[in-house]
Amino acid sequence: MDERDWLAQRFERSRPQLRAVAYRMLGSQAEADDAVQESWLRVSRADATAVENLGGWLTTIVARVCLDMLRSRRSRREEPLALQPAEPAGAEADPEDELLLADSVAMAMLVVLEALTPAERVAFVLHDMFAVPFEDVAEIVGRSPAAARQLASRARRRVRGADSDIDIDPVRQREIIDAFQAASRNGDFDGLLALLDPDVVLIADAEGMRIGAYSGLRSADAVAAKLAGGAKALRPALLGGMPGLAWTHRGTVRVAVGFTVVNGLITRIDLIADPERLREMDVVPVRR
Repeated sequence: MDERDWLAQRFERSRPQLRAVAYRMLGSQAEADDAVQESWLRVSRADATAVENLGGWLTTIVARVCLDMLRSRRSRREEPLALQPAEPAGAEADPEDELLLADSVAMAMLVVLEALTPAERVAFVLHDMFAVPFEDVAEIVGRSPAAARQLASRARRRVRGADSDIDIDPVRQREIIDAFQAASRNGDFDGLLALLDPDVVLIADAEGMRIGAYSGLRSADAVAAKLAGGAKALRPALLGGMPGLAWTHRGTVRVAVGFTVVNGLITRIDLIADPERLREMDVVPVRR
């Protein structure tokens, strides 16, 4: 077996772990797969003969790819809209309610991580979730070990503070979304205001804006004013296991609406209309 075949074999054995690292950093299964594939391209062009800790080296490469992707996303002012719960490889089937709750917990953590800077997210994920030493984290983020430790500490405080507030009970989320849908359909402005956080933000992807959806609205009054009288075509759905709404036309999902709920109030509404993102989200209409 030559060196390239040996390296490819070792990379494939490490792929599940590398994908888990990439998913925690990027919040998207598709982007995680892209990051791992890009990492393999870099690995295949490198000389690994002098590498003592191959697993650590591969994790470092994936982390650097993810950091570049996070920085690129922020520089373009992109906001990820299709956060998806990870699919556990080889896991045995659990009761449906347990799966839904597990997905909700994963989604809640991803929502919290989106509030971190790229360097904070990398430091927190690598050290706190995957036990990567701060010396290695420092090399990846281009800081000193002490600075990397501070990044992880700051991220840890923000995660702990926000994580305690995010509502992860899917039943409670569905109740809030149903109330939102009813208020919107009936043009109940006051009813919508009662469900929206004062600083709620409504974000639509590029395809959503193309078909006339509003994006960037950042107050309860503005969001309620635009949505009152709407939502007539939307129906309950699961978006990657999370309660949400969707519009289906001739058997195809055309629009999905995701919600972030904190302390019983809707803090963010994501409108997704891009066909590729919709396929990634696994949108399942809920029949009642």
